[in-house]
Amino acid sequence: MARVKGALATRKRRNKTLKLAKGYFGAKSKLFKTAKEAVMKSGNYAYIGRRQKKRDFRRLWITRISAAAKINGMNYSTFMNGLNKAGVTINRKMLADIAVNDAKGFAALVTTAKKALEK
Repeated sequence: MARVKGALATRKRRNKTLKLAKGYFGAKSKLFKTAKEAVMKSGNYAYIGRRQKKRDFRRLWITRISAAAKINGMNYSTFMNGLNKAGVTINRKMLADIAVNDAKGFAALVTTAKKALEK
C-alpha cells in the first residue's frame, strides 16, 4: 500500500491560520509559526473581550442611572431599592436609555420609587 502524505491537509490548515493573521504586523502575517502564536493570542483576547463587554456596558448603565437619579434627588441604590419595592421590573439597559432620552419619564420612575419607600 502506498504511503499517504498529509500535504494537502497541512497546507489547508496553515493557509487557514495565515488567513486569520492577515493584517498583522511583520512576520506575524507571513510566517506560520509566528502567525499561529498571534492567532491563538488574539483568540484569547477576543474571548476575554466578549466577557468584559458585558461588564463594561453594565457599569455604563449603572453610571447613567446613578447620574439621573442624583439629578432627581436620590442615589442609585435607594432608587433601585424603591423600584424593587414598587414592583417595577425594568432592566438597567432600559433604565439607562430612559434616563438619557426621557427625563420626564425617569422623573416619574423616581417618584414611584420614593412612594414605594415611604410605605
